[in-house]
Amino acid sequence: MTRSLSPERLAHTEAALAVHAPELLDDFLTALPEAADTVGRRLRGALTREGIRDMGPGPRHGFDRVEYPASGVGDPVELLDGIDAPGFAAELRNAVINLAIAMVRPAAPVGAGPDWQAIGLERLAVAGHNLHPCGRTRLGWDTGDVLAHDLETPMTRLGFVAVRDELHLGDDVFPEIEAPAGYRVQPMHVWQRDMVLPARYGDLLRDGSIRILGDELDAVPTAALRTLLVPSLGEYLKVSLDIQVTSTRRSISVASTRNGPAVSTLLHRLVDDPRVLLLAETTGAAVPVGSGRDLSAIRRDGLAGRLHEGEQVIPGGALPFLLDDLVTGDPESWLRAYAELLLPPLMRLTAQGVALEAHLQNCLPTFVAGRPHRLVLRDFAGLRLHLPRLAAAGHGIALWPGSVVGTDDLDVFRAKIGYTLFQAHLGEIILRLDVDEDRAWRIVRSVLDDCCSGADHAAFTAPLVAHKALVRMRLQGAGDVYIPVRNPLHAR
Repeated sequence: MTRSLSPERLAHTEAALAVHAPELLDDFLTALPEAADTVGRRLRGALTREGIRDMGPGPRHGFDRVEYPASGVGDPVELLDGIDAPGFAAELRNAVINLAIAMVRPAAPVGAGPDWQAIGLERLAVAGHNLHPCGRTRLGWDTGDVLAHDLETPMTRLGFVAVRDELHLGDDVFPEIEAPAGYRVQPMHVWQRDMVLPARYGDLLRDGSIRILGDELDAVPTAALRTLLVPSLGEYLKVSLDIQVTSTRRSISVASTRNGPAVSTLLHRLVDDPRVLLLAETTGAAVPVGSGRDLSAIRRDGLAGRLHEGEQVIPGGALPFLLDDLVTGDPESWLRAYAELLLPPLMRLTAQGVALEAHLQNCLPTFVAGRPHRLVLRDFAGLRLHLPRLAAAGHGIALWPGSVVGTDDLDVFRAKIGYTLFQAHLGEIILRLDVDEDRAWRIVRSVLDDCCSGADHAAFTAPLVAHKALVRMRLQGAGDVYIPVRNPLHAR
């Protein structure tokens, strides 16, 4: 049945597996129907939720979420019948194939320390983004690349180039390697170095403006793929990776490399809470040639040496899969404690002019004996700063010109935190927790009432709130698209 996914693409994948991982081939073919159903169920729910087409009755949840028990088709693309979207169809089929590969790969070994532990747990979220049907899309990688660099890969490599001083913009991201005279060292994902650099910047390689260095380091891919843990450093490098994952090509803008350290400094000034731990982006640099996005890098703190005795870090993306083991007492009490960990610091930041992108992947809650203990926050590139609020609170920040993170629009500002925190994050936890859903949202609302007031409270508890329409965005080929959905936090 799933052979309709694309005979050519399936044949290519089978041939690649036969060469690179023959032990996976039979299990891959067996896993294809389940992978197709997973992608199809997410697509079916999104089509209904986003008002694109009615896919029939199904269990409904907060924020108009519909969870269908089955996709009802062998190929998710069949759900788009009559919609002219060949590009999106290719993304869906790519997601199915890569999900099937991920499902059958053996568990990668995990090293010592909290950063390793976090990555090992991230691999539980095998389907990727919890709402997007294309959580496993990897457009730009072939099967060999997926096997070499995807989340289930035990180890990939971080490479380095030397860039002439006049072409380099920003900090020395990797001072551990001495640069030749007149050059600066820039780290790169080895795939980006080997595939993108010679294809697009051959002239700069030939004239010596960029030189490939022989240095390489072991690196562990995180769920973000372009963010790599470098075990020898105990820190992370976020590097450009020009493949499409979900809706976005994962290269890095010049603005992100310059804003990251400035935003981290701002957040450390604003956050005065022992229960919040920030993984600062300490340095960043870009090479503004070509697109200006292909050779960028940002360095980020790790967790090593920063956790308390008995404290366990669980990435948000893994948390829904661990609730049965983690929540051993009253689940309502646990949910209240979890909401009391999340909401107060994030609402305080919102009131001061910072709307964090607090979806599951960016939050790493910690637990002691199963109880919520601290909140680790990472990756600040997607946040929104309301510049008038920041100024009113006595805080300024010098953003890179044209940066999208700065806004004067309160609706745009609130939509960022509202969608990621309440819908993508808490909505997923509540869906998986053994608590009546209506009762669960009342608990969250009571916590929100205690830590949020005024216009923000009115916006977050309004009858309708903005939902990021992930499939509409792909069909329209536009940037962020939001639609109104019914709010379970209203009138509690």
